[in-house]
Amino acid sequence: MRNFLRPTAFVDSPFGHDGKVARLAGGLNWFAAVELISVEAGKRVSTELLPVEGIENRFDDDMAARWKALTAARPPLQLGERTIRLDQPQVMGIVNATPDSFSDGGQFADATAAAEAGANMAGQGAAIIDVGGESTRPGAKAVWEGDEIERIAPIIRQLSLGGAAVSADTRKSDVMTAAIEAGARMINDVSALTYDGRSVGVLAASQVPVVLMHHQGAPETMQDDPRYADVLVEVYLWLEERINAAVDAGISPDRILIDPGFGFGKNIAHNLELMNGLAMLHSLGVPIVVGASRKRTIGALSGEAPVDKRLGGSIAFALKAVEQGAQIIRVHDVFDTVQALRVWRGLRDQALTPRL
Repeated sequence: MRNFLRPTAFVDSPFGHDGKVARLAGGLNWFAAVELISVEAGKRVSTELLPVEGIENRFDDDMAARWKALTAARPPLQLGERTIRLDQPQVMGIVNATPDSFSDGGQFADATAAAEAGANMAGQGAAIIDVGGESTRPGAKAVWEGDEIERIAPIIRQLSLGGAAVSADTRKSDVMTAAIEAGARMINDVSALTYDGRSVGVLAASQVPVVLMHHQGAPETMQDDPRYADVLVEVYLWLEERINAAVDAGISPDRILIDPGFGFGKNIAHNLELMNGLAMLHSLGVPIVVGASRKRTIGALSGEAPVDKRLGGSIAFALKAVEQGAQIIRVHDVFDTVQALRVWRGLRDQALTPRL
């Protein structure tokens, strides 16, 4: 049997609560209790609410390690000359150089237009620009790596020369290599290095940070009938396995991030349960990236609203994620999301201003 810790009972401020609250992942959130979830054979067998005060009295070695990971500060990301602090939420802007992405496929006439859009996102407050050349929406077909490179390399080159911190959204080793040569300083892999066996070697050699995203099944079929006994526990264990595999292959732990993979082999209930339990993933000890922008769950909960009418739901998911300590929010609508997070940050700063 294994025990998991899900932070809950969040409080506005630690002042006056010495020993009664803990800081989540070195960020701007404090919590006063955890849900102790006991799991056997991949299923929950019991849950218990524990106050932070005196919690160390319940620790075995495994729980002590999880607690340390849960509360430890995340070091900043170094993307080339850009330093991305992770003690506060950051925005990653999406630039899809694809004809068939679910939200913005075919939006850009050429690489220059796509690079200009990415530069505008950076100007609006996006800390990282994520450039992709292959759609991985439900039902999407794989793209030949040569076409993918041709789509993204010129965009990455223009953005990086302009001073932007650029991530490449790809699952193929040759595309990763080309993207890094063009100036990408992070790789965002929706397969978590499972699609291409050579990818882990590329990342270990280059030592650029990598986002490992959970998925169930291939894009062509992942939404046909996704099933989980317990989605939060299964995603946690799967990501734990992928982190360990990456570290064993030579990727430094401080260059690994995770993404729970909203919409990638998950139905509406799975997505909502994952978002509600997101804080538990911090005990994996690495930064969390959340990409729920414009996803189908939002449409399903709002009268089947089309993709271009899902801003409100995207903001709701973004705020829910940062309230649980997510460090990076991957979005299409940068200006609006940055504005929402600045208001959220203002609220946090006021709460964290000592009154005495």
